[in-house]
Amino acid sequence: MMPAPAAVSPLQHDRFMTRSRRLAANLRDLRNAASQLPDAVVLIDQQQQIRWFNHAAESLLGLRRPQDRGVLLQQRMADSELAGWLRDGALEPLNDATAPGQADSQLNVSMLPFGDHEQLLLARDISHLNRLEQIRRDFVANVSHELRTPLTVIHGYLELIDPEDVPELAPVLGEMRAQSKRMGQIVEDLLTLSRLETQHQIADERVPMASLLATVRKEADALSQGRHRILLESSAEADLLGSPKDLHSALSNLVSNAVRYTPAGGTITIRWQREPGGAVYSVSDTGFGIPATHLARLTERFYRISSSRSRDSGGTGLGLSIVKHVLNLHQAQLQIESAPGVGSTFACHFGHARLLTPGGSDDG
Repeated sequence: MMPAPAAVSPLQHDRFMTRSRRLAANLRDLRNAASQLPDAVVLIDQQQQIRWFNHAAESLLGLRRPQDRGVLLQQRMADSELAGWLRDGALEPLNDATAPGQADSQLNVSMLPFGDHEQLLLARDISHLNRLEQIRRDFVANVSHELRTPLTVIHGYLELIDPEDVPELAPVLGEMRAQSKRMGQIVEDLLTLSRLETQHQIADERVPMASLLATVRKEADALSQGRHRILLESSAEADLLGSPKDLHSALSNLVSNAVRYTPAGGTITIRWQREPGGAVYSVSDTGFGIPATHLARLTERFYRISSSRSRDSGGTGLGLSIVKHVLNLHQAQLQIESAPGVGSTFACHFGHARLLTPGGSDDG
């Protein structure tokens, strides 16, 4: 015979009921707090069915209660940008997706593991951030455009003044010319960056790498003026499919940076090589090197490791931002390796789809 269950004393029963009521109250508070979040929250079980969602999920994702509970999330999002992302496993966050419930809003969406084989879908409305970013871009573009003409006039008049006619002002005129030229370069770089930030595609052309590499090296020689040893190693035997102007700007930027930040007597090596999955253009130098804490922010506009050193070298602080945007338009990646006192390597990795065989064939 099974032993009879032990009798529960009134005191134990009261404690159990008190604990149960406290737990239920905590769960209600948690659910109410989640319901009031401005971000959409959707709880999904291991069969990918919707178990629960908050009020923001109704407005942003278009979910409806109670009819959407128990429905497959992928099926419910079938007509939205989220469908393919969910189908592929939702491994990485999805940025700038159109909100299924609000066509004029953009979302940042991510999927997080939760509990026992469950998941949480989080969706944040980033429309206001996008609008602020667009305002910033428009402001920079408009101001840069308006500055171009007066700077050109100022620089032109400075060029008309011969320092020999006013020798006492020769040092001042030289500094004014240098600074007006630098301001003009900053404006041109800002305009280039503004164009690249608003550009989503490019008109693809064949870019002959042999001639582009030769041009880049000549520019490096001119900038170095014999102070560095500049080497070119090209073994990829491949041209690129893309924008000749933008690619020249990006690849030349990396070389000019290497010249500016490498002490006299150093070596700069330009390489164009094949790699698994494509080809890589890299620029290595024996310069000052960059501490690891700075590497992640190097492509931010106007970010400087050393303001005085960058200013003295004639840099605008925009070159690597331009490089990053050019590479994004070519579905390429920028990789930076550096160590203080050793030097740096900036590598542009191009996929196989961007490679062309020199001589006219379009097979990479």
